Amino acid sequence: VPRGEQGELCTRGYHVMKGYYKNEEATNEVIDEDGWLHTGDLAEMDEDGYVKITGRLKDMIIRGGENVYPKEIEDVLYTHPAILDAQVVGIPDETYGEEAAAFIRLKQGRAVTIETLTSYCQSQMARYKIPKYFFITDEYPMTASGKIQKFRLKKQALDLIKE
Repeated sequence: VPRGEQGELCTRGYHVMKGYYKNEEATNEVIDEDGWLHTGDLAEMDEDGYVKITGRLKDMIIRGGENVYPKEIEDVLYTHPAILDAQVVGIPDETYGEEAAAFIRLKQGRAVTIETLTSYCQSQMARYKIPKYFFITDEYPMTASGKIQKFRLKKQALDLIKE
C-alpha cells in the first residue's frame, strides 16, 4: 500500500524463519511463495520509512461489510478524560455480522455513562465504528505473561448481553 496507508506488515530476508517445525500447512499460511512472512500485524509507514504498528489483522471486526479495527476505536477511547484503558472486541450480530464491544477501565474516582461514551465516540469517529456495547470493568482477563485475553473478553461480552 502507499506510505501513510494501513496494510499488513510483511517481511522477508535472512532474519525470517524458514517455517514452522514439521508443520507445512501452518508455514504456507504465513509465508508466501516469494518468501514474504505475513505477520498479521497492521502497520503504516511514514514518509521517512518509519513503521508504526496500528493493530492486528485477526482482531479486525467486519460490521456490515465495513472493516473496523479495534485499535482505532481504542485509540479514540484513550483520549476520553475518564478512561484509563479500553479494549475492543468483535462479537457476533445477526444484522451486521459483527458489532464492536468496548471494555472500559475508568480512572480512579471517575464515572461515565454509556450515553456519554456513545456521544463522545460520535464526535470522534464514523458511525459504523462506534461500539454497540460498553462494559465498565476493573480488570481484564490476562495470561501469566500479562497479555490481555481478548477471546475471554468476547465470551464475557456475550454472557453479559444474555443477562
